[in-house]
Amino acid sequence: MAWRAMALCIQNSVSTASMPPMPADLLRLEAAPDYVDQVVRALVDAIAAGLFAPGERLTQEDIARRLNVSRQPVLQALRLLKKDGLVEDAPGRGLQVSPLDQALVVHVYQLRGALDRLAAGLAARRRAAIQPALVAAGRRAVRSRDVGAMIEADLAFHHAVYAASGNPLLAQAAGVPWQQVRRAMGAVLQRSAVRQTVWDEHEAIAAAIAAGQAAEAERLMDRHTSQAGEHMRRHLTLDVATEAHAGPLSGTRVARATRAAPAASVATGAPAPSPAARTRARTASASRRTETSRHASHR
Repeated sequence: MAWRAMALCIQNSVSTASMPPMPADLLRLEAAPDYVDQVVRALVDAIAAGLFAPGERLTQEDIARRLNVSRQPVLQALRLLKKDGLVEDAPGRGLQVSPLDQALVVHVYQLRGALDRLAAGLAARRRAAIQPALVAAGRRAVRSRDVGAMIEADLAFHHAVYAASGNPLLAQAAGVPWQQVRRAMGAVLQRSAVRQTVWDEHEAIAAAIAAGQAAEAERLMDRHTSQAGEHMRRHLTLDVATEAHAGPLSGTRVARATRAAPAASVATGAPAPSPAARTRARTASASRRTETSRHASHR
């Protein structure tokens, strides 16, 4: 018995010695992931709203101050946005907002269309119910002409379809494309009306899913994303042509950023633009509308 007790003691000593020491306390994380996600969301919203224009330089200090956070989550958020293609290296050093690439938007809508079509078919095979409240919220957003609300309503509907598909990987796969979609939607909706049939299309898709009509749900979703992509491509092409015709002093960039600034300032804590800045923006916006009308009359 004594020999067995001694052997057990030696075995326990060896096992204990081979184990790594337990930490005295939890290791401090650099930044909570959800906190970084909040900064990412705020920056994507600001870019989509035009608060940060294409080519505008982004600094950690300025963003941290306006969001009232430390620089660490801002640094991590900017790295993620660079990976997703929303920001890029600026000349010299630092980062800037990436140009809105029309070819990229086309590619994004192609990918989004494939994912949405798959999600609609899977959801229909499960006869999932897409809440009518989502469609009602979308129609209210259109009536309000609130660009941010329209984007969020559209995003909520499509993510509901992803969730209804039963495949959790679909929403993850659609994450990066939807960031680019939100940006393209923001750029277009600030200067043109939403397609009148968007929420009728959403309602028809939801009905086909609830009825278990997989082929019809896929067809409707495919047509919906194709029309949305073409709408984006056409208006972005017109915007580029208009700005090129108006010249570098047209003020399009200033008007776009300033018009979105009051709403974005509430979210970020940044001061709203001054009355003088808003006046300059309105003047630039009026000049831009004149150029747009002139360009359209020659098409």
